[in-house]
Amino acid sequence: MASPRILLCGDVLGRLNQLFKRVNSVNKSAGPFDALFCVGQFFPDEPDRLDELMDYVEGRAQVPLPTYFIGDYGVGAPKVLSAVSRNSANQGFKMDGFKVCDNLFWLKGSGMFTFHGLSVAYLSGRQLSNGQQFGTYSQIDIDTLRAFAEEPGIVDFFLSNEWPSGITNRATASDIPAGISDSSGSDSTVSQLVAEIKPRYHIAGTKGAYYAREPYCNVDAVHVTRFLGLASVGNKGKQKFLHALSPTPSSTMAAAEISAKPPNTTLSPYTLVDQVDRPKETTKRASDIGLDSQYWRYDVSSKRQKHGNGDTNKVCFKFISSGTCPRGEKCNFPHDADAREQFLRGVCLDFIIKGKCEKGPDCNFKHSLQDDGENHSRKRPGSSNANANRSKECWFCLSSPNVESHLVTSIGENFYCALAKGPLVQDHVLIIPVEHMPNTLSLPADSEIELGKFQNSLKVYYKNQGKEAVFFEWISIRGTHANLQAVPVPSSKAAILKDIFTLAAEKLGFEFVTKKFSNNSEGRKWLRTQFDKNFSCFYVELPEGPILLHLIEENEKFPAQFGREVVAGLLNVADRADWRNCTIGKVEETKLAENFKKRFQVFDPSQ
Repeated sequence: MASPRILLCGDVLGRLNQLFKRVNSVNKSAGPFDALFCVGQFFPDEPDRLDELMDYVEGRAQVPLPTYFIGDYGVGAPKVLSAVSRNSANQGFKMDGFKVCDNLFWLKGSGMFTFHGLSVAYLSGRQLSNGQQFGTYSQIDIDTLRAFAEEPGIVDFFLSNEWPSGITNRATASDIPAGISDSSGSDSTVSQLVAEIKPRYHIAGTKGAYYAREPYCNVDAVHVTRFLGLASVGNKGKQKFLHALSPTPSSTMAAAEISAKPPNTTLSPYTLVDQVDRPKETTKRASDIGLDSQYWRYDVSSKRQKHGNGDTNKVCFKFISSGTCPRGEKCNFPHDADAREQFLRGVCLDFIIKGKCEKGPDCNFKHSLQDDGENHSRKRPGSSNANANRSKECWFCLSSPNVESHLVTSIGENFYCALAKGPLVQDHVLIIPVEHMPNTLSLPADSEIELGKFQNSLKVYYKNQGKEAVFFEWISIRGTHANLQAVPVPSSKAAILKDIFTLAAEKLGFEFVTKKFSNNSEGRKWLRTQFDKNFSCFYVELPEGPILLHLIEENEKFPAQFGREVVAGLLNVADRADWRNCTIGKVEETKLAENFKKRFQVFDPSQ
């Protein structure tokens, strides 16, 4: 199979006509090319060029080939990208790009996806902390890339907007473009990330200059990295802004090819950066600057602060919401156990800390401190579930004429298992209550024993295949018959599941309540205490015990296939995020179910 052919471009600055004229010319003489990756500022730097950009966004002009960008800042960016984010086709977790228009895709935040066999990682935006919704990256974007760096395999491309600090260290001085300063337009966070990710190619923009550095060695890796800085489209110095590559995907290369080092290979520039930028062990990473502000959410008035109380009036939100804080004793904000306990009992955090809640009667939480005998759930009087009655048309009731019985693989007293229709991956299983119930958390407590047996059996079954089980359930107040989804994930990717779900939540504007348990039973007990039938919620049970829970506000938009979309993104099968795209014929479904039953038989608790 021929290697993919990729075009790379620096800051576009809204000059799409000039860019695509050049792309068409190169495509005609040396193409066809499979994609164009743009780094640096994509949107205009002045209002006069906004109309040119909008011609493409609104379909009056055509983007000639699949084009991906990470420079989500500039004139018009908030308006365009806000509309893109609201588009229903872009809802959920998509690491392979949000569609702006035909052939134009926005790589938002950070992530990694596979393109024609190439592993592509990216960090969108810049390191700014001025509260912008677009054009900046967050700590969670950084942490997600660090998690990807721990995965086996080699990243082929890493795309960043800003150059990494120290990239010219150990480079041949005569090759460095005139006027290039490491202190301007460089980002030490990017240098730390690229040293961990160790991509074969690192592409960046923003400096307005073309620079192809000599290959350099990576610490603890056999392959080299090539850095390429690209100039901006239409730059006055006529420096190179478009570059073509046709790399063989690392996943198909022989070990000798991977480890080959050209004669001009240098040592890593980043080992020197560590010595210069971090002379003392106590020095903070650049990505840690200002992080303390992310660990508290509630504060008293500035009037009280002026009387000398300072940070004692703030509490650690991480601790209250999850029971733990990654900063531990180094956290600058109190880990208030009493506040945490009241939060678990459904008390409003504004009320706990400020003594009042600005939402008033619109708040879904309790506005009084609860004693030990109070129920921990959050309830609204007078609310009822209109879908509680059995539906004869239900897909999941075994007595229904609509049930797809050929997918059923085992039946217990309270639950049965069936292969998912339109499975995300092989052995994607649904655990379904026999009784017509809207969720698995409102069944009698004794039924949890059987559910636990099914979950544990699936864990062992997946483990024998080198995989881990992730369970998730979307509970809607309009739901009718519950299903707990069980999806096998390769053990090599299981460690980053929590980071990926957390990133997806952040991209949708919410934060999970996270709690870890030593066993499945304790975790399910906790979920039952948090659940309120009058509200929708989503939870995921991860390998090794963590549970992520999100209670959904009444008017909050939440994608029904969120769990599936996140796992699809992790497994690089984004096209399978919607089950309707994965359906097959009944004959094939029956064959898959029969084969699964044979393999699962020795683990099946119902046998």
